[in-house]
Amino acid sequence: MSFPLVSVICLCYNQARFVAEAIESVIKQTYTNLQIIIVDDASTDNSVAEIQKVVDKNPFIEFIALDKNHGNCKAFNIGWAKAKGDFIIDFACDDIMLSDRIKHQVEFFQALDADYGVVFTDAIYVDEKGKFLYNHVENLRAKKLLTDVPQGDVYEELISTYFISSPTMMIRREVLESLDGYDEALAYEDFDFWIRSSRNYKYAFLDEKLTEVRKSNRSMSTGWYKPGDPQLHSTYLICLKIKQLNRSEEENESLIKRVRYELRQSVFSSNKKEAKLFFELLTELNAVDLLDRIIYWLGKVPLPLAQIRQMV
Repeated sequence: MSFPLVSVICLCYNQARFVAEAIESVIKQTYTNLQIIIVDDASTDNSVAEIQKVVDKNPFIEFIALDKNHGNCKAFNIGWAKAKGDFIIDFACDDIMLSDRIKHQVEFFQALDADYGVVFTDAIYVDEKGKFLYNHVENLRAKKLLTDVPQGDVYEELISTYFISSPTMMIRREVLESLDGYDEALAYEDFDFWIRSSRNYKYAFLDEKLTEVRKSNRSMSTGWYKPGDPQLHSTYLICLKIKQLNRSEEENESLIKRVRYELRQSVFSSNKKEAKLFFELLTELNAVDLLDRIIYWLGKVPLPLAQIRQMV
């Protein structure tokens, strides 16, 4: 086994309670050929001070403290610009790597063909206090959202189905180079990255739990489908990209499934602008049925749909 350089880009925004433990979990990896880059996206809590304590003890860490909040995508790209590794990890500073994570992922990657661009794993989800919540794949199977984890050419599955825990990914450098990093026009990164990268690169699943992913009140996912959610508009923009990237009727059917789902979520979260956009896109795809029209009409009725959605 060779030991290629792995760049871990640690992104922090108002994670003072967790950031030291998160960075320590990277430092303590059994795989040692690491470049650790920390980017603080202008935190307003004590994150910078907590990070500086760790950096003072570990001067090999590269620390970038931004003086303006740029959002996740641009903050990552700022770190990515300094990354030198053959493999890249986008790591949130409230998660925890188990000690063998990078070692096992590098070994797995090295057994794959060069057309594999991303390795992802199972994950353990924990709450703010580190208490176990659920295992990622087991939870998806229990909800009947997944049977077998897709691998290889996963583009079509990724359009309509959520199955990757993004904090578990390791990315081959050339994938990010081909994409020019994350799209800074978006409010979140993973769906867009999955779509653009899987069009040209294969994905491989390592069936091990190597990361503890923290679910907290500050997690981006907790704001999903709330009124005015900027992530929802980003999802619409990604769907436009998918429409251009698709090459088959099967892929178009997956897009229709995704757009129909997002239309319903937009209506019932009172995001009227996005509801209109998703309905128009469904129309362009020649896929509007009677139920779609009824749901879209319902979104125009002055009812507290967002409150109703939260109750059911």
